[in-house]
Amino acid sequence: MGLLKVSVIFLLSLITMTLAEPPGCKIRITDRGLEMLKAETKKFVEEELSNITMPEMRGKEGRFQYTIKDVKITELNLTSDLRFQPDVGLLFEVQNSSITLNFQRRILYWLFYDEGAINASAEGVNIFTVLHLIKDKDGRLKISNVTCDAFITKMRARFSGTLGRVYDFIGTFLTTGMRFVLNKQICPALNHAALVLINQLLETIPVRTEVDSYVGIDYSLLSDPVVTETSLDMDFRGMFYDLKNENETLVNYAVNPVVREYDRMIYLSLSEYFFDSGLFSYFKGGLFQMQIMPKDLEMLLRTTYLGTIMMLNPALMEHPLSLELEVTSPPRSTIKTSGASVAVNCNVKVLVLPPGKPAVQLSSMTMEGKFNAKVSMKGKRLAIHLDLRRFKIFSNQSALESLALIPLQGPLKTMLQISVVPLINNYIKRGVQIPLPDGIDFIEEVVEYHNGYIIVGANLHFRTGLREIIERNAPRSFRYCFFTSMNRRL
Repeated sequence: MGLLKVSVIFLLSLITMTLAEPPGCKIRITDRGLEMLKAETKKFVEEELSNITMPEMRGKEGRFQYTIKDVKITELNLTSDLRFQPDVGLLFEVQNSSITLNFQRRILYWLFYDEGAINASAEGVNIFTVLHLIKDKDGRLKISNVTCDAFITKMRARFSGTLGRVYDFIGTFLTTGMRFVLNKQICPALNHAALVLINQLLETIPVRTEVDSYVGIDYSLLSDPVVTETSLDMDFRGMFYDLKNENETLVNYAVNPVVREYDRMIYLSLSEYFFDSGLFSYFKGGLFQMQIMPKDLEMLLRTTYLGTIMMLNPALMEHPLSLELEVTSPPRSTIKTSGASVAVNCNVKVLVLPPGKPAVQLSSMTMEGKFNAKVSMKGKRLAIHLDLRRFKIFSNQSALESLALIPLQGPLKTMLQISVVPLINNYIKRGVQIPLPDGIDFIEEVVEYHNGYIIVGANLHFRTGLREIIERNAPRSFRYCFFTSMNRRL
């Protein structure tokens, strides 16, 4: 019975693995990439903590009555670290650091009244914050929860004013209260920074968005990110779709891309399915149709089809000729260690265009073409450049006509290279955005070709600071309302 149970569990797990949708796109962020984020993260946290505001404090100690107000954090010296937390997300840790504050005091002792500034320093500041990363219901990367623990070992105050030295002895009393209030503010400030501001930045990652007027792309996560001590791995659907019929998509039977490297900051891996789904969607969208007026080939075409024209109507000799190209099935990509290519089957019609009348078909032929495809990255846009490598035409009507088309082979290939291929490359040179947040780009990228997929290894670059990127996506009203509500609660 026990053996049967184990066999059933194994079979069910095998079926689940088999049915799991393979990713068309994978991204790995390594600890080298995280290293670059450390300085920006530290700067961002320091600025968030410097925005902490504390309420006015009033109290009485013996014959002393005091009021503390206008508390401002003037300096932060944080010794911080940012690293991966396996199976969870990210860990931001601050150890043995200090925070300098300034606030105003009013103190009444008997008939003596005094006011002045107090400079205080919080020492032994320790913060332990874990960001829990998940895939949300829309397939977006999101911080679902923040685990935070903060404590301040001690706090010292230095008084100024007429009775500054006299009041030093109540410094411990005042700073104990200040330490309690400050301690209570740190984690809510960091929770707000992560759950509101950072999540707003993550919302700039495209999930399901239009590429152009024909197709869109789906970058939804297929599962929660996989976090180890050295990397953060994310599996995206990586699928294009026809905007006119979003439900008609290509099934993914491609090889699951594998990333084994850790030397670069980031790795992007794309399977053949990523490219095939794009070609499929453009085909369904009706983009792969074109009509050409081949001026350079007109004399050759007239000579080739002279007999046909004379048999149909000699008067057609005076009218212009046209080539109508229509791709007959979705093109397919092939990726090998030697490079990438795209195979295209196309129907070519030779037409006469009498003015004011329907076009007259002279011939129909099949064209088989194979293009070399060079993949490149610029910023965070992936682009492809095509070059016609192999070209063959043959008649749909007879083997004899196929022989007659041999003289057209070279000129037609030249025409495609000069006229058609540049049009295609000009259209696709804009590329498609990969799933990265706003303000972060690829630099120093290297493209590697594997059997069934490509890998782009690169380093990361902030176009502006993390703070500036978040400010563009996080209105100050969020921050104002948050700290106002915190002060009311305190």
